[in-house]
Amino acid sequence: MDSDESALYRLSMPEYEVSCHYLIGGNGRVYRMVDEKMRAWHAGLGSWGGRGDVNSRSIGIEVSNSGTEPYAAVQMEALEELLKDIMSRWSIPPEGVIGHSDLAVGRKADPGPKFDWRRLALSGLSVWPDTRHRRTACAIGFVESAQRFGYELPEGPGDRALSNLLDAFRLRFRPWARGPLGDQDVGAIENLAARWPCRQQK
Repeated sequence: MDSDESALYRLSMPEYEVSCHYLIGGNGRVYRMVDEKMRAWHAGLGSWGGRGDVNSRSIGIEVSNSGTEPYAAVQMEALEELLKDIMSRWSIPPEGVIGHSDLAVGRKADPGPKFDWRRLALSGLSVWPDTRHRRTACAIGFVESAQRFGYELPEGPGDRALSNLLDAFRLRFRPWARGPLGDQDVGAIENLAARWPCRQQK
């Protein structure tokens, strides 16, 4: 949205069918939009860890940003404080903090490549792979590890589905990466799946 005001308006009007529990404005101000015990319409269609209806089992936080610029330091500070409070009260582990692009692969791209996931991970508020691990690039291994970590393989032709999954993974963990699936992609997702599996292997 163009401004905090336009975001607040859109998130408050029933006809848009979108809402969230919290909105963090450009100046770091935190707006409480929906009571945490109530369902908000923030996640939309998607799933994580093999379970859908994410709206009914999550707390949605929106951060005011165009999606193309770095998030302000005051916003990240406000988000860290808010996450610490929510995670403590609801016993949410770091791996339970995800973005829209994680649960809606190929459909959503926010919070975008400028969002500082690594900063959150260093504070224990999210997760980050040990990027020293490298594995020979293998599409099957990448997909299996991504699903074990929590991602869903999107519908569509195999190449398109893999491309969308790789894009979603890179958007969060390797936003600088380009080109086809590589050794570092596979190593990073295998590391995440081994340390924070959302789904156990059968």
